[in-house]
Amino acid sequence: MIIRTIVDEDFVQYKEPCMYIATAFCNGKCCKEAGIPLSVCLNDAWRGTATIAMVDEGIIERYLSNSITTTICFAGLEPFEQFDQVYNFIEKLRKDYNCNDTVLIYTGYNKEEIAERIEKLKDFDNIIIKFGRFVPDNPGRFDDVLGVHLASDNQYAERIS
Repeated sequence: MIIRTIVDEDFVQYKEPCMYIATAFCNGKCCKEAGIPLSVCLNDAWRGTATIAMVDEGIIERYLSNSITTTICFAGLEPFEQFDQVYNFIEKLRKDYNCNDTVLIYTGYNKEEIAERIEKLKDFDNIIIKFGRFVPDNPGRFDDVLGVHLASDNQYAERIS
């Protein structure tokens, strides 16, 4: 899998401790739609970092060796631009490691834009997706599913399986 970074213990993205995996690519759809520069993006700092190629099994074993984390979170830049890699990772986690921990995916896509991919992810139990583009100057909101405050009031999370 190609990523930008891993944070072994993140306490911001979810109500439970998670491993945060920053995916590597994003087409800037949020900023383009809002007519603002990419530098306004909450994840813009990741664009300037080098990509890292990691073997899925290495990431999974790193996650499982941590007694604090209970969730894996794929997030900024845009996980759905690497959908096959994310899907394959979850498949290995579930089948090869028999791990049914929560997998959380933060996306700037709206549900309708990725409906086919959501259906495919329903192959697995315990998947949560946070939907919606970041909109500058929108008030944030608390999300009950995630148990955290989101940056824009149009964003929400849903347990899809």
